[in-house]
Amino acid sequence: MPEQDKSHSIPALLLNQARRWPDRPMLRYWRDGGWRRMRWAEFALQVAAVAAGLRSHGVAPGDRVLLLAENRPEFLIADTALMAIGAVTVPAYTTGTVADHGHILRDAGARCAIVSTARLAASLREAAGAGGLDLMVTMEPVEEAVDWSDLAAAGGDLAMLAAEVDHIPDGRLACLMYTSGTGGPPKGVMLPHRAMLANRRGIESFIRRLNLPEDGCYLSFLPLSHAYEHTVGYLLCSFGIELVFSRGAERLAAELTEIRPHIVTAVPRLFEVLRARILAAAEKQPPRQRMLFEAALRLGLRRLDGPALGLWERLQDAVLDRLVRRRIRGRFGGRMMALVSGGARLDPDLSGFFLALGLPVLQGYGQTEAGPVVSVNLPWDNDRHSVGRPLPGVTLRIAEDGEVLVQGPLVMDGYWGNAQATAQALRPDTPEGPPWLHTGDTGRLEGGRLYITDRKRDFIKTAGGEMISPARIESLLMAEPEIQHAVVAGEGRPGIVALIVPAEKVPEKAVEQAVGRVNRRLGGPERIRRFATVEPFRVEDGLLTPTMKIKRRAVLQAREELIANLYR
Repeated sequence: MPEQDKSHSIPALLLNQARRWPDRPMLRYWRDGGWRRMRWAEFALQVAAVAAGLRSHGVAPGDRVLLLAENRPEFLIADTALMAIGAVTVPAYTTGTVADHGHILRDAGARCAIVSTARLAASLREAAGAGGLDLMVTMEPVEEAVDWSDLAAAGGDLAMLAAEVDHIPDGRLACLMYTSGTGGPPKGVMLPHRAMLANRRGIESFIRRLNLPEDGCYLSFLPLSHAYEHTVGYLLCSFGIELVFSRGAERLAAELTEIRPHIVTAVPRLFEVLRARILAAAEKQPPRQRMLFEAALRLGLRRLDGPALGLWERLQDAVLDRLVRRRIRGRFGGRMMALVSGGARLDPDLSGFFLALGLPVLQGYGQTEAGPVVSVNLPWDNDRHSVGRPLPGVTLRIAEDGEVLVQGPLVMDGYWGNAQATAQALRPDTPEGPPWLHTGDTGRLEGGRLYITDRKRDFIKTAGGEMISPARIESLLMAEPEIQHAVVAGEGRPGIVALIVPAEKVPEKAVEQAVGRVNRRLGGPERIRRFATVEPFRVEDGLLTPTMKIKRRAVLQAREELIANLYR
């Protein structure tokens, strides 16, 4: 790994690394039927060219520019070029609706956009309305738009740009990351360079200790418009790790064996899908193979939770590692060093399943407002019931009401154009003191580790006065292979009910049995009195975020009548 970098901005960091490793592969991506590579020197030259092109079209410091594209080299080039000239990147999800794009354009005051496809360009033009946009750059030919290849055609002065970005202060606004909005309209989180670089410094010792080989690579499939991928995935390449852009979640299983990555970041939903596939494959095996799989899982959990294995069991476990776990690790490429889950709570039983099978699943915690990573478990220091220890440079404390408070250079500057929301989220202890980020999550600190219990505002208070954690019940439900998604309700009601999306082709009787198994693990007030199966939640309906998190309040509002019927 290279010596510690002292850059004060993202463009300075990346252009400095391009000087160090001009011939090293930086990016791998699929195009025209095959994998292509981009080396650091080529990346830097294209950044300089696009930066010059944007300036020639009037993009100025402080301008907010919407970036609407899939994970591809042009996204990183445009993002870096915009930050290099002092503009503010506003990433948006390609899965967003016209209304979503319209809200972001209006809220951010963006008059320029860089878009990947003609379809997205049409959506954005509709969202912009009668006033239109001052500039639209498209990565495929579109009428009345500037073509990406023309934008970069004139080239740029790389040496001059590299000298310029060295003077960008770390407090300059780098991007507006719009929260995916699990409740209410998305807000623009103002992230300065300081916040994202604090995250990079926080994971530096972790990356160094992994001691990745020269051909170490990271498989990126979460959207770069999500803060988690934008910071973590983006900046992993700055350690010399090749960044490989997946062709999509539907191809991920094949790409794991083809690319053989060392690091993957994911959201809990991916682990739920992968576990269901592994269990389905095990069910199809002959009885002897199923028995070996179940033994590997059982002994693996014993190693995690105790009691300690005896000598004979350790010998069995070693044999099962070769017969069962090695084959399962092979489905993940056989070189995996870290499978890091973030974006939502990962059920300990779910992570335990993979850990017992020898896969290094690590849970972290964060939110867009914190750069976004606050804490993470490590392969050599992993407690699956926690979200790990705070990153270096992060200060944590628990408020009297149990809320997790965060302080440090990773914390946002506030919400764009929303002083009221900013004042609620960032509150100092004294008028002169640094602000604490009020995360809205409740948790506890034990032995230096952070344990998250729930969203503060999501607690359910039943008619009997019991305070119920919906996250705990929902995670137990979704840990059952028969259940794809679940939302529980009960605020002011005489008990808990659930809305359940069954897994594909699962009959209601099997769902009922799964709910029964969960109820046996719950205390009396938590138990599900009645449930209803519902159609899958979809991003297009506004019930899921683009990273497949359930918008609880949106679901409760959309299914209000059905929930009321469950109490009759």
